[in-house]
Amino acid sequence: MQTSGGVFRVQGGNPISGKVRPQGNKNEALPLLAACLLTREEVVLNNIPPIEDVLLMQDILRSLGATVEEVQPGDATRIRVQAENDLAGELPVELATSLRGSVTLAGPLLARNGHVFLPRPGGDRIGRRRMDTHILALQALGANVKTFPDGFELQCEQLRGADLLLDEASVTATENAVCAAAVAEG
Repeated sequence: MQTSGGVFRVQGGNPISGKVRPQGNKNEALPLLAACLLTREEVVLNNIPPIEDVLLMQDILRSLGATVEEVQPGDATRIRVQAENDLAGELPVELATSLRGSVTLAGPLLARNGHVFLPRPGGDRIGRRRMDTHILALQALGANVKTFPDGFELQCEQLRGADLLLDEASVTATENAVCAAAVAEG
């Protein structure tokens, strides 16, 4: 194999073999960690990347009252989460505003507690990062929403199933809606 000006040239004649273990992905890990709050049962997640945003999300879960630990010390890619006790309904501002992915906690906490205060998420500022798609999806499932300069207060007596058509394609808003709907009535 030769490289020239950013181009890889592969010359055949030799079979390719070997094994590759893909590293876990932050955009998969954050909503999975959030979804662990839907149950009081222990959840073990594998192939969780030990990167800054994922570690920050683990700190947020701990601050809410969940237990988060490595299954085998030294193996930060295998995480045990258990949220058997009551959870706080307000995300810690200093942590949530540092992580855009903190928004994935809105659906699970609303479903679990019937209320959540979600500070405006921070993190990277690449492209447009609307919150209204999340809010509209959760309202369609029965949430009442109050908007404040520093965040959103969501409350519900009982979430209820609904047909949703999001006003924009949003993977994260879909993840929030699916988590909330997973325990909704109907």
